[in-house]
Amino acid sequence: MTHHSDDNDESLVRRLKKRDHQAFSILVRRHSDMFYRAAYKVVMNKEDAEDIVQSAFLKIWDKPSIWKDGKAATFKTWFYKIIMNACIDFKRKRKDITGYDFSENIAGEYKPADKAMIEVEQQVLIEESMQLLPVKQRAAITLFYEDGIKQKEAADILGMSIKAFESLLMRAKKTIKDNILRHEDIQRRA
Repeated sequence: MTHHSDDNDESLVRRLKKRDHQAFSILVRRHSDMFYRAAYKVVMNKEDAEDIVQSAFLKIWDKPSIWKDGKAATFKTWFYKIIMNACIDFKRKRKDITGYDFSENIAGEYKPADKAMIEVEQQVLIEESMQLLPVKQRAAITLFYEDGIKQKEAADILGMSIKAFESLLMRAKKTIKDNILRHEDIQRRA
């Protein structure tokens, strides 16, 4: 019996329960990049993000029975939950020390030359502001804005009510906005 890589995720996980290596490698190939990007946005470190995604995949290879067929919305939502929880646990253990010093960047003598430069600077500022957010807020922004996951599903992934999720998003957006305004204020005075 031949299997194709166009099998849906759920049937691949069912095959995984029968120790099907091919099914596992299809799942990994199909989702690694997306989950790595999400993990990276939360932990802000390449190696740590890779480790988190790799150990999450190994966890389902070792114990595929943790996937309860029909219980979770989709494999993707369920696996996002595993990845986000792993990221949040990781950052909590690390006490969320980022180790970056942005004050230098922000107070620098940098005058953007044109529209493209302004956009790049804005993007850098948003990235920097993201790193200053508490880990749950960072996860919420990543899921909703970066990965385009609907609020209800993102709230489920983070294990909270939709109201709590909306409030988390609002606080995160306000922090980022305040940081950008503070930066623009510093630039005006420079």
